[in-house]
Amino acid sequence: MEEIISEYHIPVLYYETLENLVVDKNGVYVDCTLGGGGHSEGILKSLDEKGTLISIDQDQQAIDFAKKRLEKYGNKWKVFKNNFENVDTVIYMAGYDKVDGILMDIGVSSTQLDDPERGFSYRYDTKLDMRMNRSNPISAYEVVNEYSEEDLARVIYTYGEERHSRKIARIICERRVEKPIETTGELVDIIKRAYPGRAEKHPAKKTFQAIRIEVNRELEVLETAITKAFNSLKKGGRLGIITFHSLEDRLVKNMFRDLCTGCKCPPELPICVCNEKPKGKLVTRKPIGPNAEELKFNNRAHSSKLRVIEKL
Repeated sequence: MEEIISEYHIPVLYYETLENLVVDKNGVYVDCTLGGGGHSEGILKSLDEKGTLISIDQDQQAIDFAKKRLEKYGNKWKVFKNNFENVDTVIYMAGYDKVDGILMDIGVSSTQLDDPERGFSYRYDTKLDMRMNRSNPISAYEVVNEYSEEDLARVIYTYGEERHSRKIARIICERRVEKPIETTGELVDIIKRAYPGRAEKHPAKKTFQAIRIEVNRELEVLETAITKAFNSLKKGGRLGIITFHSLEDRLVKNMFRDLCTGCKCPPELPICVCNEKPKGKLVTRKPIGPNAEELKFNNRAHSSKLRVIEKL
């Protein structure tokens, strides 16, 4: 595990994130998804002496590693073990009311993906888990072995956008009658049975994504976190969010658009009666994606998108 962590790469959209997020070098910033600490260190390097960074992660393993990496920044850096849906509470615990910038990198960290014990990846045959917070009582094992066929199909279709969801759910339920499905390898074999012919991408990719989202309540947490994070910004403060698949990006896009829209009255009304004003403005009209140079050394950046909003 140490060998994997020591090779931690530059995080996705690193320079683009710093350029669009850090507007006050003496300000207070929050990294909601600490992970391997790459973005956190980038923000800390960008700040002047009076600047402060608060980092959040629910994975104790990530926090332990980041402490070794970032302890040299002393009092400029504070870290909290929590879920980023509680970002407003963490900011209060750190001694602040409002902050200058907040970052959310919604992807699963490379240290988690590359750790076979965590069960996030279909590339390893290991125990079904997929929990970002290992104290979470619900793991991939419970989803696969205890959800009804109907609920499994719904999760796989909704969160994985998998067109073979019903067939995959049916075969899972047939197989688990014989014995519980305990490993990622067993689940991959089941998914492959549901796929006709040769798939362009790994047939398990979408189903694994869907189960991971369900286990960690990812979209529900993201929606809550966006609202709380935006409300925690100072005037002129910025919220940047990096997403890795269409479900997340669509949610961010729609919530940002709503925050930047004033009047919410029905179009048939001749005049505005709600008196709503835009609360934010888009810093990125279109999402920022990785450049060709980044894609050369980090294939995981391929689907990443950065959107940034500024509070009015």
